[in-house]
Amino acid sequence: MRIIAGSARGRRLKAPPGNLTRPTSDKVREALFSILGQPPTDAAVLDLFAGSGALGLEALSRGAVSATFVDDNNQALQTLRQNIDELDLARASQVVRGEAIRQLRRLARASARFHWIFVDPPYATQLAEQSLQEIAANQLLSPGGQVIVEHDRRSEPSDAYGSLIKTDMRRYGDTSVSFYEVSMDESELHERKPA
Repeated sequence: MRIIAGSARGRRLKAPPGNLTRPTSDKVREALFSILGQPPTDAAVLDLFAGSGALGLEALSRGAVSATFVDDNNQALQTLRQNIDELDLARASQVVRGEAIRQLRRLARASARFHWIFVDPPYATQLAEQSLQEIAANQLLSPGGQVIVEHDRRSEPSDAYGSLIKTDMRRYGDTSVSFYEVSMDESELHERKPA
């Protein structure tokens, strides 16, 4: 794995040993960030089920101001910290050890908000849906932000979770990526209408 673009372009990433993590391939990551474009200059990102940290580190390389990485696997966290150190991105990174849903609630209590939230859980679980429900319920997404969910193409998340609405889905072999944004309520729509 390599960083695709930005300040750390071409730098190699280590993958956690064993089969407990499934790093996002370079091909999928390149396609994903082509869709997302450049982050705003003040963008904070959350890499949930971070594994190697490839998604959050790619966002930092492209200009995000900070990234929070969450994982509960010790080997993954060790590899993640090595990748952060190798890329000299420690000052922009926060590594959190813990179960993802519990950490989403903790981040909400701290009034954290993120422009991009990457959700890449083990495929054969309900963790993608649970994460989307928590993100929506706790309003963890900044205005104009997106939640990006990687999932098996045979187990597609729903079109809506509270205020989160699916806006796009792309398929890459057996992997699919769904994009969610906060829907505008009636008052916001009314305010945005031209006079």
